[in-house]
Amino acid sequence: MKTLAPSYLKHQFLIAMPHMADPNFAQTLTYIVEHNANGAMGLVVNRPQELNLADILEQLRPDEEPPASTLQVPIYQGGPVQTDRGFVLHSSECSYQATVELQGLSLSTSQDVLFAIAEGVGPQKSLITLGYAGWEAGQLEAELADNAWLNCPFDPDIIFGLASEQRLGAAAASLGINLSLLTSQAGHA
Repeated sequence: MKTLAPSYLKHQFLIAMPHMADPNFAQTLTYIVEHNANGAMGLVVNRPQELNLADILEQLRPDEEPPASTLQVPIYQGGPVQTDRGFVLHSSECSYQATVELQGLSLSTSQDVLFAIAEGVGPQKSLITLGYAGWEAGQLEAELADNAWLNCPFDPDIIFGLASEQRLGAAAASLGINLSLLTSQAGHA
């Protein structure tokens, strides 16, 4: 008998189904940073907060006035776990003190990436979040089996080329799906 290897969703998007009841994830698009037998970690990429990079820099360097350009850099709600911790998903041409490579994309968690972005010498493309989404071993698989999520291939143009309110629909459209046409009723054949 042939055994199937587990299928993990690292470097993919999770699309919240329209009937998602959890307010932390309703109408979200989540980039999966890591997924293995121990669980999963992701960043919600379509929920801007009322914060911008200038607000963060004022906390990190209270004696310095942040550059005016940082007022235009939004901070996203990355998920409900460790909401005081920052994560920067960015293009891979730059590396920082705490950077992990993610198949043509990078994730940095050190403050130096924020200062580089503020000074105009950071990565060409970036998305800054506070917090992350986390799943225990088997939890994401169970949610997928319950039809809480769809997954689709990652597309950097969705994160870096579209406005936040367009990202969820664009990811679904990449599968040929219009989320507004889906029902909240799930079934199994």
